[in-house]
Amino acid sequence: MYNDAVLNGDLNRVLGNMRHTDRLCIADCGLPIPDGVEVIDLSLKMGEPSFLAVLDVVLEHFGVEKIFLASETENMNGALYEQLQKRFSATPCETMPHEDFKKLSATCRAIVRTGENTAYANLILQSSCIF
Repeated sequence: MYNDAVLNGDLNRVLGNMRHTDRLCIADCGLPIPDGVEVIDLSLKMGEPSFLAVLDVVLEHFGVEKIFLASETENMNGALYEQLQKRFSATPCETMPHEDFKKLSATCRAIVRTGENTAYANLILQSSCIF
């Protein structure tokens, strides 16, 4: 058994297979999943696990060169927006309307569905190069 790794086998596999510029989406429980994109459903019940709890575990094992965020997040979920600003203060961020974000999610290797039930709690992470 892995020591100090992501315990969810599907998430561990996807993180291990990510390459430079590949994208991974961390999503609330309401984001539509595009056809053909793998979903790793971690949701247990409304609010659990939270978006930030899942994001923080992913960030322990994943290098990020850029993030993508719906422009509505700042006004509709200010608390989450502030937390993202803290975590990604030195990371380029591209914002776009939520409808465009949903289209961009179709380019992700996988979407990690959390139990988060607050508005616009969705983020796309673009993988950095490890060397």
